Amino acid sequence: MDALSIIKHFYPEDDDFRKLLLLHSNQVKDKALQILSNCKMQLDRTIVENGALLHDIGIGRCHAPSILCNGTEPYLAHGIIGAAMLRELDPSLEPYARICERHTGTGITAAEVAAQKLPIPIKDYLPETPEEKLICLADKFFSKSGDLREKSLSDIRRSLSRFGSDTLARLDEMCELFSLVASD
Repeated sequence: MDALSIIKHFYPEDDDFRKLLLLHSNQVKDKALQILSNCKMQLDRTIVENGALLHDIGIGRCHAPSILCNGTEPYLAHGIIGAAMLRELDPSLEPYARICERHTGTGITAAEVAAQKLPIPIKDYLPETPEEKLICLADKFFSKSGDLREKSLSDIRRSLSRFGSDTLARLDEMCELFSLVASD
């Protein structure tokens, strides 16, 4: 399985959109590997690397012009869209499809989808495996807009605080799982 070939399959043009997707995905991959190297857990490194590269594969079908996404779907649905793309391409990509579905925020519960009337099917989208949790966590350190630099853990907490205490509790659980502590 070659994640770059899959990205090129869906986005064959070497344009600014694909460059941004690859930049962000590589940032997430590098951060995930850095976090992994500093904790005592044994994870499937291949799933981590490829999952980080593929986690945002669905963004090109979403409407977010500020980050060069000229599709029609709501941006929040990019994980579900990416999962469907991977499942349709090859059912053996299921571990990566799950990563796509479960990396948004710190995961999203069915109750949150319903209460907030989010534009996605009502079900849980919570990372379950350690690899899913690691990529979800690493993704929080980078945005696809602004200066594209790594965020501090305190900046991440501040940003996620608007989504409530459950979101922050899930962030704290992931940080604890990977022995990640704030350095600022």
